[in-house]
Amino acid sequence: MSIAPTIDHPSEWAPHSWQQRVALQQPLYEDGAELARATAQLATLPPLVTSWEVLALKKALGEAQEGKRFLLQGGDCAESFADCTSPIISNRLKVLLQMSLVMVHGLKKPVLRVGRFAGQYAKPRSTDTETRDGVTLPSFRGDLVNGQEFTPAARRADPQRLIQAHAHSALTMNFVRALVDGGFADLHHPEYWDLAWVEHSPLAAEYRRMVAAIGDSLRFMETLAGPIAGFTRVDFFTSHEALLLHYEEALTRKVPRHHGWFNLSTHFPWIGMRTAALDGAHVEYFRGIRNPVAVKVGPSVTPDVLLPLIEALNPEDEPGRLTLIHRMGNAQIGSVLPRLLEAVKREGRRVLWVADPMHGNTEATSNGYKTRRFDNIRGELDQAFDIHAAAGTRLGGVHLELTGEDVTECMGGARDLSETDLDRAYKSMVDPRLNYEQSLELAMLIVRKSVAARTA
Repeated sequence: MSIAPTIDHPSEWAPHSWQQRVALQQPLYEDGAELARATAQLATLPPLVTSWEVLALKKALGEAQEGKRFLLQGGDCAESFADCTSPIISNRLKVLLQMSLVMVHGLKKPVLRVGRFAGQYAKPRSTDTETRDGVTLPSFRGDLVNGQEFTPAARRADPQRLIQAHAHSALTMNFVRALVDGGFADLHHPEYWDLAWVEHSPLAAEYRRMVAAIGDSLRFMETLAGPIAGFTRVDFFTSHEALLLHYEEALTRKVPRHHGWFNLSTHFPWIGMRTAALDGAHVEYFRGIRNPVAVKVGPSVTPDVLLPLIEALNPEDEPGRLTLIHRMGNAQIGSVLPRLLEAVKREGRRVLWVADPMHGNTEATSNGYKTRRFDNIRGELDQAFDIHAAAGTRLGGVHLELTGEDVTECMGGARDLSETDLDRAYKSMVDPRLNYEQSLELAMLIVRKSVAARTA
Protein backbone atom coordinates (compact mmCIF):
# COMPACT_ATOMS: atom_id res chain seq x y z
CA MET A 1 0.00 0.00 0.00
CA SER A 2 1.59 3.23 -1.15
CA ILE A 3 0.20 6.28 0.64
CA ALA A 4 1.54 9.81 0.77
CA PRO A 5 2.26 11.03 4.32
CA THR A 6 -0.14 13.97 4.11
CA ILE A 7 -2.96 15.11 1.86
CA ASP A 8 -4.92 18.35 1.84
CA HIS A 9 -8.61 17.47 1.81
CA PRO A 10 -10.92 20.35 0.88
CA SER A 11 -13.44 21.17 3.59
CA GLU A 12 -16.32 20.89 1.12
CA TRP A 13 -17.56 17.34 0.82
CA ALA A 14 -20.39 15.73 -1.10
CA PRO A 15 -21.26 12.08 -1.79
CA HIS A 16 -19.85 12.49 -5.32
CA SER A 17 -16.59 14.27 -4.39
CA TRP A 18 -14.73 10.93 -4.56
CA GLN A 19 -15.07 11.15 -8.35
CA GLN A 20 -12.37 13.86 -8.37
CA ARG A 21 -9.82 11.35 -7.07
CA VAL A 22 -8.26 8.13 -8.32
CA ALA A 23 -10.72 5.30 -7.69
CA LEU A 24 -9.10 1.87 -7.63
CA GLN A 25 -10.86 -1.48 -8.06
CA GLN A 26 -13.80 -0.01 -9.96
CA PRO A 27 -15.31 -1.93 -12.90
CA LEU A 28 -15.25 -0.51 -16.41
CA TYR A 29 -18.83 0.11 -17.53
CA GLU A 30 -19.21 0.20 -21.30
CA ASP A 31 -22.30 2.44 -21.31
CA GLY A 32 -22.08 5.53 -19.11
CA ALA A 33 -25.72 6.43 -19.74
CA GLU A 34 -26.87 2.98 -18.60
CA LEU A 35 -24.83 3.36 -15.41
CA ALA A 36 -26.33 6.81 -14.79
CA ARG A 37 -29.88 5.47 -15.17
CA ALA A 38 -29.19 2.61 -12.77
CA THR A 39 -27.64 4.83 -10.08
CA ALA A 40 -30.46 7.36 -10.46
CA GLN A 41 -32.97 4.59 -9.84
CA LEU A 42 -30.95 3.28 -6.93
CA ALA A 43 -30.93 6.74 -5.35
CA THR A 44 -34.75 6.69 -5.22
CA LEU A 45 -35.04 3.30 -3.51
CA PRO A 46 -35.56 3.03 0.26
CA PRO A 47 -32.45 2.77 2.43
CA LEU A 48 -31.39 -0.61 3.79
CA VAL A 49 -30.59 0.62 7.32
CA THR A 50 -31.58 3.64 9.40
CA SER A 51 -29.58 6.52 10.80
CA TRP A 52 -30.56 5.68 14.38
CA GLU A 53 -29.25 2.14 13.94
CA VAL A 54 -26.00 3.55 12.58
CA LEU A 55 -25.61 5.89 15.55
CA ALA A 56 -26.49 3.11 18.01
CA LEU A 57 -23.71 0.98 16.53
CA LYS A 58 -21.24 3.86 16.74
CA LYS A 59 -22.06 4.29 20.44
CA ALA A 60 -21.59 0.56 21.04
CA LEU A 61 -18.26 0.57 19.20
CA GLY A 62 -17.16 3.42 21.44
CA GLU A 63 -17.93 1.19 24.42
CA ALA A 64 -15.89 -1.60 22.81
CA GLN A 65 -12.95 0.83 22.61
CA GLU A 66 -13.22 1.19 26.38
CA GLY A 67 -13.30 -2.57 26.94
CA LYS A 68 -16.99 -2.69 27.85
CA ARG A 69 -17.94 -4.79 24.80
CA PHE A 70 -16.28 -7.18 22.36
CA LEU A 71 -16.91 -7.03 18.61
CA LEU A 72 -17.70 -10.22 16.71
CA GLN A 73 -17.75 -9.42 12.98
CA GLY A 74 -18.24 -12.35 10.64
CA GLY A 75 -19.84 -13.75 7.53
CA ASP A 76 -19.22 -14.68 3.93
CA CYS A 77 -16.15 -13.62 2.00
CA ALA A 78 -18.45 -12.68 -0.88
CA GLU A 79 -22.21 -13.10 -0.86
CA SER A 80 -23.93 -14.40 -3.96
CA PHE A 81 -27.43 -13.66 -5.16
CA ALA A 82 -28.04 -17.43 -5.33
CA ASP A 83 -27.31 -17.77 -1.59
CA CYS A 84 -30.07 -15.36 -0.62
CA THR A 85 -32.11 -18.22 0.83
CA SER A 86 -33.66 -18.76 4.24
CA PRO A 87 -31.51 -21.79 5.22
CA ILE A 88 -28.20 -20.10 4.37
CA ILE A 89 -29.14 -16.82 6.07
CA SER A 90 -30.48 -18.52 9.20
CA ASN A 91 -27.46 -20.87 9.43
CA ARG A 92 -25.13 -17.89 9.23
CA LEU A 93 -27.02 -16.26 12.10
CA LYS A 94 -26.90 -19.48 14.09
CA VAL A 95 -23.10 -19.61 13.93
CA LEU A 96 -22.76 -15.97 15.00
CA LEU A 97 -25.26 -16.48 17.82
CA GLN A 98 -23.49 -19.60 19.07
CA MET A 99 -20.10 -17.90 18.94
CA SER A 100 -21.43 -14.84 20.75
CA LEU A 101 -23.07 -16.98 23.43
CA VAL A 102 -19.75 -18.72 24.11
CA MET A 103 -18.01 -15.35 24.26
CA VAL A 104 -20.60 -13.64 26.47
CA HIS A 105 -20.41 -16.56 28.88
CA GLY A 106 -16.62 -16.49 29.00
CA LEU A 107 -15.82 -12.79 28.63
CA LYS A 108 -18.51 -11.64 31.08
CA LYS A 109 -19.32 -8.69 28.86
CA PRO A 110 -21.76 -7.92 26.00
CA VAL A 111 -20.77 -9.04 22.51
CA LEU A 112 -21.49 -6.74 19.59
CA ARG A 113 -22.68 -8.83 16.62
CA VAL A 114 -21.94 -7.49 13.14
CA GLY A 115 -22.54 -9.62 10.07
CA ARG A 116 -20.65 -9.48 6.78
CA PHE A 117 -23.92 -9.72 4.89
CA ALA A 118 -26.70 -7.80 3.12
CA GLY A 119 -24.24 -6.05 0.84
CA GLN A 120 -20.95 -8.02 0.64
CA TYR A 121 -21.46 -8.56 -3.11
CA ALA A 122 -18.26 -6.99 -4.49
CA LYS A 123 -14.67 -8.21 -4.23
CA PRO A 124 -11.32 -6.60 -5.14
CA ARG A 125 -9.23 -8.39 -7.73
CA SER A 126 -5.49 -8.63 -8.29
CA THR A 127 -5.88 -8.10 -12.04
CA ASP A 128 -8.57 -6.53 -14.21
CA THR A 129 -8.68 -9.50 -16.59
CA GLU A 130 -8.53 -13.28 -16.54
CA THR A 131 -7.16 -15.49 -19.32
CA ARG A 132 -8.17 -19.09 -20.00
CA ASP A 133 -7.05 -21.12 -23.02
CA GLY A 134 -6.00 -17.96 -24.83
CA VAL A 135 -9.28 -16.12 -24.13
CA THR A 136 -9.10 -12.95 -22.01
CA LEU A 137 -12.17 -11.56 -20.23
CA PRO A 138 -12.79 -9.12 -17.37
CA SER A 139 -12.20 -10.60 -13.92
CA PHE A 140 -15.16 -11.67 -11.82
CA ARG A 141 -15.72 -8.86 -9.29
CA GLY A 142 -18.70 -10.28 -7.42
CA ASP A 143 -22.41 -10.40 -8.15
CA LEU A 144 -22.68 -6.65 -7.67
CA VAL A 145 -20.67 -6.23 -10.90
CA ASN A 146 -20.76 -9.29 -13.17
CA GLY A 147 -21.23 -13.04 -13.34
CA GLN A 148 -18.79 -15.81 -12.47
CA GLU A 149 -19.27 -17.79 -15.69
CA PHE A 150 -16.36 -17.37 -18.09
CA THR A 151 -18.32 -15.89 -21.00
CA PRO A 152 -18.30 -12.38 -22.51
CA ALA A 153 -21.95 -11.85 -21.57
CA ALA A 154 -21.48 -12.91 -17.94
CA ARG A 155 -18.25 -10.98 -17.38
CA ARG A 156 -19.66 -7.71 -18.74
CA ALA A 157 -20.05 -5.13 -15.96
CA ASP A 158 -23.85 -4.76 -15.78
CA PRO A 159 -25.29 -1.65 -14.04
CA GLN A 160 -28.58 -3.46 -13.45
CA ARG A 161 -26.77 -5.61 -10.91
CA LEU A 162 -26.66 -2.53 -8.64
CA ILE A 163 -30.45 -2.70 -8.44
CA GLN A 164 -30.39 -6.47 -7.98
CA ALA A 165 -27.86 -6.16 -5.15
CA HIS A 166 -30.10 -3.67 -3.36
CA ALA A 167 -33.05 -6.05 -3.72
CA HIS A 168 -31.13 -9.05 -2.39
CA SER A 169 -29.70 -6.99 0.48
CA ALA A 170 -33.21 -5.81 1.38
CA LEU A 171 -34.52 -9.39 1.34
CA THR A 172 -31.65 -10.49 3.57
CA MET A 173 -32.17 -7.64 6.02
CA ASN A 174 -35.93 -8.22 6.12
CA PHE A 175 -35.44 -11.89 6.99
CA VAL A 176 -32.76 -11.18 9.60
CA ARG A 177 -34.94 -8.57 11.29
CA ALA A 178 -37.94 -10.91 11.23
CA LEU A 179 -35.91 -13.72 12.80
CA VAL A 180 -34.47 -11.51 15.52
CA ASP A 181 -37.77 -9.76 16.32
CA GLY A 182 -39.60 -13.10 16.29
CA GLY A 183 -37.48 -14.59 19.04
CA PHE A 184 -34.96 -16.55 16.97
CA ALA A 185 -32.20 -15.20 19.21
CA ASP A 186 -34.10 -15.88 22.46
CA LEU A 187 -31.64 -17.11 25.10
CA HIS A 188 -34.44 -19.27 26.51
CA HIS A 189 -34.35 -21.37 23.33
CA PRO A 190 -30.77 -21.80 22.08
CA GLU A 191 -31.88 -25.13 20.65
CA TYR A 192 -33.28 -23.08 17.75
CA TRP A 193 -29.68 -22.36 16.80
CA ASP A 194 -28.62 -25.98 16.31
CA LEU A 195 -27.17 -26.93 12.94
CA ALA A 196 -28.28 -30.41 11.96
CA TRP A 197 -25.04 -31.30 10.20
CA VAL A 198 -22.91 -30.87 13.33
CA GLU A 199 -24.81 -33.40 15.45
CA HIS A 200 -21.60 -35.33 16.05
CA SER A 201 -19.16 -32.43 16.16
CA PRO A 202 -16.25 -32.90 18.59
CA LEU A 203 -17.15 -29.49 20.05
CA ALA A 204 -20.91 -30.07 20.32
CA ALA A 205 -20.81 -31.64 23.79
CA GLU A 206 -18.75 -28.80 25.29
CA TYR A 207 -21.02 -26.21 23.69
CA ARG A 208 -24.19 -27.91 24.97
CA ARG A 209 -22.78 -28.09 28.50
CA MET A 210 -22.21 -24.34 28.32
CA VAL A 211 -25.75 -23.73 27.03
CA ALA A 212 -27.18 -25.86 29.84
CA ALA A 213 -25.25 -23.84 32.44
CA ILE A 214 -26.48 -20.57 30.98
CA GLY A 215 -30.05 -21.89 30.89
CA ASP A 216 -29.87 -22.91 34.54
CA SER A 217 -28.56 -19.47 35.51
CA LEU A 218 -31.26 -17.73 33.52
CA ARG A 219 -34.05 -19.80 35.07
CA PHE A 220 -32.62 -19.18 38.55
CA MET A 221 -32.57 -15.40 38.03
CA GLU A 222 -36.11 -15.38 36.66
CA THR A 223 -37.33 -17.48 39.58
CA LEU A 224 -36.11 -14.72 41.87
CA ALA A 225 -36.93 -11.64 39.81
CA GLY A 226 -39.46 -12.70 37.20
CA PRO A 227 -38.98 -12.40 33.42
CA ILE A 228 -35.96 -10.26 32.60
CA ALA A 229 -36.09 -7.98 29.56
CA GLY A 230 -33.32 -8.32 27.00
CA PHE A 231 -33.00 -12.09 26.83
CA THR A 232 -35.55 -12.60 24.05
CA ARG A 233 -33.79 -10.67 21.30
CA VAL A 234 -30.37 -9.34 20.34
CA ASP A 235 -29.13 -6.58 18.08
CA PHE A 236 -27.56 -7.47 14.74
CA PHE A 237 -25.77 -4.98 12.53
CA THR A 238 -24.50 -5.29 8.97
CA SER A 239 -21.14 -4.52 7.40
CA HIS A 240 -19.48 -4.80 4.01
CA GLU A 241 -16.45 -3.54 2.17
CA ALA A 242 -17.66 -0.34 0.51
CA LEU A 243 -15.75 -1.10 -2.66
CA LEU A 244 -18.01 -0.02 -5.51
CA LEU A 245 -18.40 3.71 -4.94
CA HIS A 246 -21.20 4.32 -7.44
CA TYR A 247 -23.36 1.98 -5.34
CA GLU A 248 -22.37 3.57 -2.04
CA GLU A 249 -22.89 7.11 -3.33
CA ALA A 250 -26.43 6.32 -4.50
CA LEU A 251 -27.36 5.08 -1.02
CA THR A 252 -25.77 8.01 0.85
CA ARG A 253 -28.54 10.20 2.23
CA LYS A 254 -29.37 13.09 4.48
CA VAL A 255 -32.02 12.32 7.09
CA PRO A 256 -34.37 14.49 9.18
CA ARG A 257 -33.16 15.69 12.57
CA HIS A 258 -29.54 14.67 11.97
CA HIS A 259 -26.77 16.70 10.41
CA GLY A 260 -24.46 15.38 7.74
CA TRP A 261 -24.62 12.37 5.44
CA PHE A 262 -25.20 8.70 6.23
CA ASN A 263 -24.33 5.68 4.12
CA LEU A 264 -27.60 3.79 4.45
CA SER A 265 -26.49 0.71 2.50
CA THR A 266 -24.95 -0.70 5.69
CA HIS A 267 -24.31 0.16 9.31
CA PHE A 268 -20.56 -0.36 9.21
CA PRO A 269 -18.63 0.03 5.92
CA TRP A 270 -14.92 -0.67 5.70
CA ILE A 271 -12.05 0.17 3.36
CA GLY A 272 -9.98 -2.74 2.11
CA MET A 273 -6.20 -2.75 2.11
CA ARG A 274 -6.01 -2.25 -1.68
CA THR A 275 -8.07 0.94 -1.67
CA ALA A 276 -6.84 2.74 1.47
CA ALA A 277 -4.63 5.32 -0.29
CA LEU A 278 -4.79 8.58 1.63
CA ASP A 279 -5.31 10.60 -1.54
CA GLY A 280 -7.62 8.04 -3.12
CA ALA A 281 -11.35 8.02 -3.81
CA HIS A 282 -12.32 5.64 -1.01
CA VAL A 283 -10.76 7.67 1.79
CA GLU A 284 -12.30 10.80 0.27
CA TYR A 285 -15.74 9.18 0.31
CA PHE A 286 -15.39 7.69 3.80
CA ARG A 287 -14.22 10.89 5.46
CA GLY A 288 -17.57 12.55 4.80
CA ILE A 289 -20.08 9.96 6.07
CA ARG A 290 -21.24 9.76 9.69
CA ASN A 291 -21.20 5.97 9.93
CA PRO A 292 -18.61 4.21 12.03
CA VAL A 293 -15.95 3.09 9.55
CA ALA A 294 -13.10 0.59 9.49
CA VAL A 295 -9.85 0.16 7.59
CA LYS A 296 -7.99 -3.08 6.92
CA VAL A 297 -4.34 -2.71 7.94
CA GLY A 298 -1.82 -5.06 6.33
CA PRO A 299 1.85 -5.86 7.00
CA SER A 300 3.15 -3.22 4.58
CA VAL A 301 1.59 -0.36 6.56
CA THR A 302 3.99 1.80 8.57
CA PRO A 303 3.23 4.37 11.29
CA ASP A 304 3.94 7.16 8.78
CA VAL A 305 1.16 5.73 6.63
CA LEU A 306 -1.31 4.88 9.38
CA LEU A 307 -1.31 8.07 11.44
CA PRO A 308 -2.29 10.42 8.56
CA LEU A 309 -5.03 7.96 7.63
CA ILE A 310 -6.42 8.09 11.16
CA GLU A 311 -6.33 11.90 11.04
CA ALA A 312 -8.17 11.99 7.71
CA LEU A 313 -10.93 9.60 8.79
CA ASN A 314 -11.38 10.73 12.39
CA PRO A 315 -9.96 14.24 12.83
CA GLU A 316 -12.17 14.93 15.87
CA ASP A 317 -11.13 11.69 17.59
CA GLU A 318 -14.80 10.75 17.92
CA PRO A 319 -15.51 7.64 20.05
CA GLY A 320 -16.67 4.67 18.00
CA ARG A 321 -15.86 6.31 14.69
CA LEU A 322 -12.77 4.38 13.56
CA THR A 323 -11.89 0.70 13.74
CA LEU A 324 -8.52 -0.63 12.59
CA ILE A 325 -8.65 -4.27 11.47
CA HIS A 326 -5.14 -5.69 11.37
CA ARG A 327 -4.51 -8.65 9.06
CA MET A 328 -0.81 -9.41 9.15
CA GLY A 329 -0.44 -13.17 8.79
CA ASN A 330 0.80 -15.56 11.45
CA ALA A 331 4.40 -15.23 10.29
CA GLN A 332 4.51 -11.41 10.27
CA ILE A 333 2.25 -10.11 13.03
CA GLY A 334 4.97 -10.30 15.69
CA SER A 335 7.37 -8.09 13.76
CA VAL A 336 4.88 -5.59 12.30
CA LEU A 337 1.99 -4.96 14.71
CA PRO A 338 3.90 -3.74 17.81
CA ARG A 339 5.26 -0.59 16.15
CA LEU A 340 1.79 0.35 14.87
CA LEU A 341 0.27 -0.09 18.32
CA GLU A 342 3.02 2.00 19.86
CA ALA A 343 2.63 4.82 17.32
CA VAL A 344 -1.14 5.08 17.75
CA LYS A 345 -0.84 4.85 21.52
CA ARG A 346 1.84 7.54 21.56
CA GLU A 347 -0.42 9.91 19.61
CA GLY A 348 -3.30 9.22 21.98
CA ARG A 349 -5.69 8.38 19.14
CA ARG A 350 -8.96 6.66 19.97
CA VAL A 351 -9.44 3.57 17.78
CA LEU A 352 -10.90 0.11 18.15
CA TRP A 353 -8.31 -2.57 17.36
CA VAL A 354 -9.74 -5.72 15.75
CA ALA A 355 -7.91 -8.83 14.54
CA ASP A 356 -8.58 -10.40 11.14
CA PRO A 357 -6.57 -13.65 11.30
CA MET A 358 -7.92 -14.84 7.95
CA HIS A 359 -6.63 -12.69 5.10
CA GLY A 360 -2.93 -12.78 5.91
CA ASN A 361 -2.91 -16.58 5.96
CA THR A 362 -4.23 -17.49 2.52
CA GLU A 363 -2.25 -19.97 0.43
CA ALA A 364 -2.69 -22.19 -2.62
CA THR A 365 -2.52 -25.98 -2.44
CA SER A 366 -0.91 -28.37 -4.89
CA ASN A 367 -4.34 -29.32 -6.22
CA GLY A 368 -5.23 -25.71 -7.04
CA TYR A 369 -7.42 -24.70 -4.09
CA LYS A 370 -7.10 -21.42 -2.22
CA THR A 371 -7.14 -22.33 1.46
CA ARG A 372 -6.07 -21.32 4.96
CA ARG A 373 -4.53 -23.48 7.67
CA PHE A 374 -6.48 -23.33 10.90
CA ASP A 375 -3.25 -23.51 12.90
CA ASN A 376 -2.10 -20.26 11.23
CA ILE A 377 -5.47 -18.57 11.84
CA ARG A 378 -5.44 -19.62 15.47
CA GLY A 379 -1.77 -18.71 15.78
CA GLU A 380 -2.25 -15.16 14.51
CA LEU A 381 -5.21 -14.58 16.82
CA ASP A 382 -3.31 -16.01 19.76
CA GLN A 383 -0.35 -13.71 19.04
CA ALA A 384 -2.64 -10.71 18.61
CA PHE A 385 -3.89 -10.99 22.20
CA ASP A 386 -0.35 -11.30 23.54
CA ILE A 387 1.01 -8.40 21.47
CA HIS A 388 -1.77 -6.07 22.59
CA ALA A 389 -1.26 -7.09 26.21
CA ALA A 390 2.46 -6.38 25.95
CA ALA A 391 1.82 -2.98 24.33
CA GLY A 392 -0.76 -1.93 26.90
CA THR A 393 -3.46 -1.71 24.24
CA ARG A 394 -6.70 -3.66 23.91
CA LEU A 395 -7.79 -6.16 21.27
CA GLY A 396 -11.46 -5.30 21.12
CA GLY A 397 -12.80 -7.62 18.46
CA VAL A 398 -12.33 -10.19 15.74
CA HIS A 399 -13.20 -10.15 12.02
CA LEU A 400 -13.77 -13.56 10.39
CA GLU A 401 -14.90 -15.12 7.15
CA LEU A 402 -17.22 -17.97 8.14
CA THR A 403 -20.34 -19.84 7.15
CA GLY A 404 -22.96 -22.09 8.71
CA GLU A 405 -22.70 -24.53 5.82
CA ASP A 406 -20.88 -27.86 5.93
CA VAL A 407 -17.84 -26.66 3.99
CA THR A 408 -14.28 -27.95 3.79
CA GLU A 409 -12.36 -24.83 2.76
CA CYS A 410 -9.87 -24.25 5.60
CA MET A 411 -7.56 -27.08 6.62
CA GLY A 412 -7.26 -28.26 10.21
CA GLY A 413 -9.58 -27.55 13.12
CA ALA A 414 -11.68 -29.94 15.19
CA ARG A 415 -11.97 -32.54 12.42
CA ASP A 416 -8.38 -32.01 11.24
CA LEU A 417 -9.37 -31.35 7.61
CA SER A 418 -6.56 -32.07 5.15
CA GLU A 419 -5.76 -31.05 1.59
CA THR A 420 -7.62 -34.11 0.32
CA ASP A 421 -10.80 -32.95 2.10
CA LEU A 422 -11.00 -29.64 0.23
CA ASP A 423 -12.73 -30.94 -2.89
CA ARG A 424 -15.45 -32.62 -0.80
CA ALA A 425 -17.31 -29.39 0.00
CA TYR A 426 -15.46 -26.36 -1.33
CA LYS A 427 -18.27 -23.89 -2.11
CA SER A 428 -16.78 -20.40 -1.75
CA MET A 429 -16.80 -18.11 -4.79
CA VAL A 430 -13.62 -16.33 -3.71
CA ASP A 431 -11.94 -16.95 -0.33
CA PRO A 432 -11.98 -19.99 1.99
CA ARG A 433 -14.23 -19.70 5.04
CA LEU A 434 -14.31 -21.27 8.47
CA ASN A 435 -17.03 -23.83 9.03
CA TYR A 436 -19.09 -24.10 12.22
CA GLU A 437 -16.60 -26.16 14.21
CA GLN A 438 -13.62 -24.01 13.33
CA SER A 439 -15.60 -20.84 14.16
CA LEU A 440 -16.66 -22.19 17.54
CA GLU A 441 -13.10 -23.28 18.29
CA LEU A 442 -11.90 -19.71 17.69
CA ALA A 443 -14.64 -18.37 19.98
CA MET A 444 -13.39 -20.69 22.72
CA LEU A 445 -9.79 -19.53 22.11
CA ILE A 446 -10.89 -15.90 22.53
CA VAL A 447 -12.50 -16.78 25.84
CA ARG A 448 -9.46 -18.69 27.10
CA LYS A 449 -7.07 -15.85 26.19
CA SER A 450 -9.29 -13.23 27.79
CA VAL A 451 -9.77 -15.24 30.99
CA ALA A 452 -6.02 -15.84 31.19
CA ALA A 453 -5.38 -12.10 30.78
CA ARG A 454 -7.86 -11.27 33.56
CA THR A 455 -6.32 -13.71 35.99
CA ALA A 456 -2.68 -12.99 35.17
